[in-house]
Amino acid sequence: MTDEGLSLIVQNIVSLLFPIALIFSFYVIIFGHVTPGGGFQGGAVGASAVVMLIVAFGAKKIHGHISHENMSILESTGALIFILTGLIGLIVASTFLSNFLVDTSLFGEIPAWGSNPGILNSGGILPVLNIAVGMKVIAGLSAVVLLMALAMEGKKK
Repeated sequence: MTDEGLSLIVQNIVSLLFPIALIFSFYVIIFGHVTPGGGFQGGAVGASAVVMLIVAFGAKKIHGHISHENMSILESTGALIFILTGLIGLIVASTFLSNFLVDTSLFGEIPAWGSNPGILNSGGILPVLNIAVGMKVIAGLSAVVLLMALAMEGKKK
């Protein structure tokens, strides 16, 4: 391992795997209401993809592309989406986090009784909440690992 991260081969493989890991992360987040998964699990997969970048390229190089401010903005946006979703439910149905999207064309189709393969738009507000939680988890875990890696690199020198 050099100051620039791992070998060029590892860096190229990680560059190819990173978008695939992010796509899988988004899949776990979006389909969290019909399969095992959700915002936290998908966010952890997304943060693992960022950790893979940190290990392969080094914390200082990744910190140049992914700053603490950007992670803070992403995490705050996730919290804002979650709170706004809850408040819209409070306004529409007098209950915080009321499922106001049920029986609508966007995330609201009610599935038929019996076995079905899982209809994506049947979760009401759950996909929106999963996206918000996924944003918070990706940003929070990535920022923590990046700061720890920067601290470790600082102690090496």
